[in-house]
Amino acid sequence: MPDFDIFSRLAAALAIGLLVGIERGWKSRGAEDHKRAAGFRTFGLAALMGGISGVLSDEVGPQIIVASFLCFSAAFSLFAWLEARETGDLSVTSLLAGVSTYLLGTMAAVGNITVAIAVAVGMTGLLAMRQTLHAWLFRLTWEEIRAGLILMIMTFLLLPLLPDRPIDPWGTINLHEVWLLTILIALISFIGYAAVRAFGGTWGIIVTAAAGGLASSTATTLAFARLAREQPRAANLLTAGIFISGALMALRVGALVAVLDPALLARLMAGLGSVVVAMGVAAGVFLLLVQKTEPARGGPDLVIANPLALVTSLKMAAFITFVMAAVALVNEVWGHGGVLVVAGLAGVFDVDAITLSMARSDQPLQLASLAILLAVGVNTAAKAAIAAWVGGAVVGLRVGCGSAAVLGSMAATFLWRG
Repeated sequence: MPDFDIFSRLAAALAIGLLVGIERGWKSRGAEDHKRAAGFRTFGLAALMGGISGVLSDEVGPQIIVASFLCFSAAFSLFAWLEARETGDLSVTSLLAGVSTYLLGTMAAVGNITVAIAVAVGMTGLLAMRQTLHAWLFRLTWEEIRAGLILMIMTFLLLPLLPDRPIDPWGTINLHEVWLLTILIALISFIGYAAVRAFGGTWGIIVTAAAGGLASSTATTLAFARLAREQPRAANLLTAGIFISGALMALRVGALVAVLDPALLARLMAGLGSVVVAMGVAAGVFLLLVQKTEPARGGPDLVIANPLALVTSLKMAAFITFVMAAVALVNEVWGHGGVLVVAGLAGVFDVDAITLSMARSDQPLQLASLAILLAVGVNTAAKAAIAAWVGGAVVGLRVGCGSAAVLGSMAATFLWRG
């Protein structure tokens, strides 16, 4: 190893140790001298010692790393035990940090120096965030922990087991892709749930509406309409939330199509753009009404159940699979007209399934774009009906008028494009 390379790697090892030592030394800065096992200088020397053993391994052999690591670990553990006995602090964090610092110093000397520095920065950040992480852990509920576990099971246990190939005679249904989309929807739903807990009030509803639009604007409409019936004074705010979720729904459709079939996106751009603009204008109007009529109110508190229910995810996966199979079967039996019928029926409940099916099919671009826009239009009308049915006349009239403007904008865009 060239001399310059040796010096640069040992300098990096020392810098790693000093970085960790700053955090550890700052935490124990109130302790009396010679009453703590390790501080700023000790961690710097630990990483440098690991770096020196790594450099010597080129000449002596890898056994020098093993021997020096065992000696360091034994000595560091002994002094950590003496400190714990003196102070009564049973935390093992500093011991693990010291051992990790030594190994990172070795890694900087004989391994990937960039990775070693990056890991050191991450470890130091983790050590520095002790109070923040403990406070966050204290606020966690069992439902949230369970939701995270379900999401990990869906992602790391169930997803690898599903075949990543079409399983039907028409080459349409890929269970791996269907379940991956379901995971993404569940993840976005959980982000919305966390936003409500973090922000609350008006901003919580706005953020939740945006996250809900990325997950399921129909479910968001249902939840907001029910809340509007219970709290009619918040009807303007909740109506704005419904239109925000609708705008994000259209953006979500565009993003999904852009990933799967960019050529199809070009034919959808004008139609989806008109939906986003019209929904955004409607949301802005109702938000202005909120500011005008209730400038001092923070908006109603919104309580949302944990969205990561496994049954809900399974229903979503089953529905997407059903729509994809129905599109392929109807196209096989009745041709293009049947596809539009399926798109309209699917749009009553959701737009993801028909979007995924059209973007992955070999349908003509004109038919595929028409089917997706039809689903979006039907979904917009269906949400107005849901708002009136669940929320009553208070919110139903507001959502109905805004939805009529959105559908009018879509129709005008369609006629303009020919």
